[in-house]
Amino acid sequence: MKIHPIPLLLILLLTTSAASADDTPSGATDREDRSVIYRPDDGIPGPAPKADLPVPAQPGPHLLMDNYLIAQSANIERIVIQPQRDPAIPNPIVTGPEDRCFQPYLSVIRDPQTGRYRIWYGAWRDDKNTGRSHLATMESEDGIHFIRPSQICETPEIQFGSSVLDRGPKHPDPSARYVYSYWLDGGFRLLVSADGIHWRPLTEGVIIPHDHDITGLSWDPIRKVYVATISTYITSANWSGQRRTTMMSFSNDLLHWEKPWFVLVASSKWDEGETQFYAMDGYLARGSLLIGMVKILRDDLRATGTEEGSFGRAHTSLAWSRDGRTWVRDRAKFFEPDDNPAAWDHAHAWIDDQLIVGDEVYLYYGGYKQGHKMNRLSERQIGLVKMPLDRYVARRASGTQSGTLKTVPIALTTPAGTLQVNVNASGGQLRAQIINADTGKAFPGLTFAECEPITEDSLRAPVRWRKSDLSAVAGKSIQVEFEITNANLFAFEFVK
Repeated sequence: MKIHPIPLLLILLLTTSAASADDTPSGATDREDRSVIYRPDDGIPGPAPKADLPVPAQPGPHLLMDNYLIAQSANIERIVIQPQRDPAIPNPIVTGPEDRCFQPYLSVIRDPQTGRYRIWYGAWRDDKNTGRSHLATMESEDGIHFIRPSQICETPEIQFGSSVLDRGPKHPDPSARYVYSYWLDGGFRLLVSADGIHWRPLTEGVIIPHDHDITGLSWDPIRKVYVATISTYITSANWSGQRRTTMMSFSNDLLHWEKPWFVLVASSKWDEGETQFYAMDGYLARGSLLIGMVKILRDDLRATGTEEGSFGRAHTSLAWSRDGRTWVRDRAKFFEPDDNPAAWDHAHAWIDDQLIVGDEVYLYYGGYKQGHKMNRLSERQIGLVKMPLDRYVARRASGTQSGTLKTVPIALTTPAGTLQVNVNASGGQLRAQIINADTGKAFPGLTFAECEPITEDSLRAPVRWRKSDLSAVAGKSIQVEFEITNANLFAFEFVK
């Protein structure tokens, strides 16, 4: 078995390098692109990646998370859309006192055969040892109401970790359908199971050594590789004190892993106070984009109205990648703790898993009431918020005037029957025109003037022109220009 410790060269680079002033966006606001791009060789922020042109039209939706797909825009704002809590959801859906929830980590899958949802999470032990835990599981018919009592899984001794992969009922080895990662005594370890309840080691001992007790396991469906997201606790010239820092590794077989690289790194030039990247998880592939959820911890802050000594306030931010290695982290807050001091999630709100359910994304998160180290056996619980599919970031015209957004060149190498948009134009309108990328001029019949305005709130609104369609530009390199008036544009897609 081939194993790799955290490379000392990378740690040395991290402790001696810093982002240049030219890499830092000055005066950024939540309405601007506040992203940070990390170089995979050393984790230090670097310049934004440029699109390889022309961008393929398919497969999947093109989300407007950053400026990667945008050639130019005028009078357009970038807005991070925060998911809203729904009082109809009985949060917390997994509790500390009844369900023994012990950590803000979890996995949720929907079984393709039964249609039932299953959740796995860390549960405290009878001896209430805060340095050890159980893996617990429950099922649900709707992904919201879980059937109690929970079941404690049969595993070797574990410290922390709740990342479970379901490789499906057609996996060649049914006895290893499920894979589970956890941390114990120096690193990342793996168990496998036929039923998600009774677990055995994939191999003995640590597979990836690392010095901090947070691990995650995921599958990248775009690159077709297993991904380990691990943590190290180190010092650096770029910040004061020790900070939790996130790393990744890839594997094709779960046994042989690449040397880990840095993906989220703090910097006093970019981050306020004692910002720490506690973990990243909840990966979801949409088109060519892999979206992750970043757990950000501020132990130098205290939630209002909490008990003495309740240090720590934490929120979730967005991250995304187009190669699975180089990650862009948004400095804007995506999901925040509840402002109400009586709320169960008043101090921490860390999204840990995303699951598409129909036209929504279910965002499962860990919440703390008091603070980072307070009341661990009763106040670390799991909740749920929902959001419409792909609506993480909107592009909106500033003020009452229309704005325009033009994409980079896109290759329509295969026939595309329809351009559809994810848009909320219920209070305004959106129009589009198709530009010849070679001439910069709109194709006849596919102009703004001939486009039927979209005035609805829809995840898949078709763009229609009165006398032409996309068949007229098949095989060409195009640009799409959107005219947005009092509307939010989230994504677009070419549908066959």
